[in-house]
Amino acid sequence: MEIDALKSLLAFVDTGSITRAAKQVNRTQSAVSMQMKKLEQDIGKVLFEKNGRNLILSKDGHQLVGYAKQLIAHYDSTLNAVKTDRNKLRIRLGCPDDYADAILPSVVKKMHQLWPSLDLQIRCLPSNIIRQQLDNGELDLGIVTRSFDSEEGIIIAKDSGVWVSNGDCKILEQMPLPLVTFQQDCRFHHAAIEGLHKQGTQFKLIAMSGSVAAMQGLIKQGMAIGAMARLSIGELTELKNTHLPALPDISIVIISNVHTNSKISQTELLQLGNSV
Repeated sequence: MEIDALKSLLAFVDTGSITRAAKQVNRTQSAVSMQMKKLEQDIGKVLFEKNGRNLILSKDGHQLVGYAKQLIAHYDSTLNAVKTDRNKLRIRLGCPDDYADAILPSVVKKMHQLWPSLDLQIRCLPSNIIRQQLDNGELDLGIVTRSFDSEEGIIIAKDSGVWVSNGDCKILEQMPLPLVTFQQDCRFHHAAIEGLHKQGTQFKLIAMSGSVAAMQGLIKQGMAIGAMARLSIGELTELKNTHLPALPDISIVIISNVHTNSKISQTELLQLGNSV
């Protein structure tokens, strides 16, 4: 088994697709597919299976991933010992605006404990842009909401979606119901819009925003209610026992790319995962 093929396998696990894995390892999609077929030939096991239109790991695939992480961690730590001053890492970290207050400080604190002379750059971006920049090599690490039905990243925290207001319940009597949400790539956006449609509740989308501060400002002024993660509500009031549709639970994860894995070991990533 080749190290590069194992890294492509882990890129698939992190991203959930051969296409995105290929971007991360700077190979064509067909080249990564060939690597996966070669791995299956080497170990004599089927590593993938179909789940609807998606490709997922088989039981043997999950087992190989565990060994691959150990092998690559040992390989990378050996390279790091020879090539890198571990106290002078430069890390570009992406984090959505809505996790900047509740999640980011704990992660940054742990990073500086691991690497005292760390050169850290933080970019506040939506999760989908963070994934794109990781794939393109513009970021090293990202804090994102785990994609639905995927196993990407290392879990930092789990949270639930909640409806919020400024504390004045009279706003719930307004029809159409005034609403602000995050952008369309946000899971709470879809859950809120689809849920209200399904139950026949009339609503007016006042605004969509990628900024939690902007959403909080509109809600505080009594202009609308909102749907967001409980970790992000700040001084807003959670709306409980209402007729509003349920919002999903989420996992917040830290993700990397194959290039980051040459600078940071799997053990260190796991430590970051335990920082919150």
